[in-house]
Amino acid sequence: MTKPRVIVVGGGPAGLMAAGQAALLGAETLLLEKMDRPGRKLRITGKGRCNLTNVAALSDFITHYGPNGRFLRQAFSRFFTSELIAFIEAIGVATVTERGGRVFPVSGRAGDIVSALVRWVKDCGVVLKPGSAVERLLVEKGRVVGVEAARVYRADAVIVACGGASYPDTGSTGDGYGLAESAGHSIVPIRPALVPLKTAGDVAFRLQDLTLRNVTCNVWINGKKRAQAFGEMLFTSFGLSGPIILTLSRQIVDALRAGRSVTLSIDLKPALDRRKLDARLLRDLDAHGRKHFHTLLKELLPKKLIPVCIDLTGISPDRVGHQITAQERKRLRTWLKDFRLEVTGYRPFTDAIVTAGGVDTKEVDPRTMASRLVKGLYFAGEVLDIDGDTGGYNLQAAFSTGWVAGRSSVQRFF
Repeated sequence: MTKPRVIVVGGGPAGLMAAGQAALLGAETLLLEKMDRPGRKLRITGKGRCNLTNVAALSDFITHYGPNGRFLRQAFSRFFTSELIAFIEAIGVATVTERGGRVFPVSGRAGDIVSALVRWVKDCGVVLKPGSAVERLLVEKGRVVGVEAARVYRADAVIVACGGASYPDTGSTGDGYGLAESAGHSIVPIRPALVPLKTAGDVAFRLQDLTLRNVTCNVWINGKKRAQAFGEMLFTSFGLSGPIILTLSRQIVDALRAGRSVTLSIDLKPALDRRKLDARLLRDLDAHGRKHFHTLLKELLPKKLIPVCIDLTGISPDRVGHQITAQERKRLRTWLKDFRLEVTGYRPFTDAIVTAGGVDTKEVDPRTMASRLVKGLYFAGEVLDIDGDTGGYNLQAAFSTGWVAGRSSVQRFF
């Protein structure tokens, strides 16, 4: 029989994986990428190191995507962490597992992953056409029959893997949403995810470039505690960033968009409960009773945080330890356990790692990534309404959905 023709739209991780798998199964495969080369965004992931996946167990892995995580269970049951690591090593890139179960190329260079994937798709027989922006899907009688990208390309199946709308300079400008919508699909409103936050006042500005490690951040929405994360955070000129802030940002962005008030409470001493912290403060004040308050704080806080602590607790920096009252000690203890910042907004898509929202997963078959509305149409990667935490979860979702879409687009012909 004639080889089925498959077109993949988008040359990111999902698109490259989909194209290669379709070609391996015997399809005549064309990969259309609008930028001058594929994998532009992949080259900058993980701060240029490319956090491929995470070795967390499946039951834990799924929880890192919020409510839509269950959609990925079928894809992960077929192509998951061990399969991805084996695949990456088979195409010539050694990997290493680091703190938090995160998997990287040994070289620490995301470019090595991109180069290996591009070599692999070409070896599989994929025809790669960079500089080819797809303008529309061609749909006839409920079936996709090709795409238009300056010229018409006919196909038996089309896989839309255009990515989201974050880091638009890499070509990720939300094109896939328009293509999906034109085919009748619903788009869950898109918004930045894994995105830095803006805060009120000048505290963040005064603390910019300060990194806090091993702290707990609690999220209060309309006066109720809604989320919590432990780890590392960073102050910026406009607000907050860093791993735990990015992880919490999904819920915060949605709350702000709904008009709710959001406050972050930072516990600077999460290893000590209030009673133990108070006992430590008493010991320090007794042992160093003649030292000034600002000097005593050097044992408790990073240097940059000391002036902010003094301002927010209202304790004179020149007061000596044995003069500090029980009320002042309580104010200090309270602030150390509950350093509050009001969130006023979030950064735009240009600063977001991924996009929340996208093609409604209810309209996509999780077993095949096939559209439930248009025959021969498939989706993979960030164009879907799926977004995960930092730590390798988003790339695993891209590779897994790409693997399933690529193979499913061909297997139906045999």
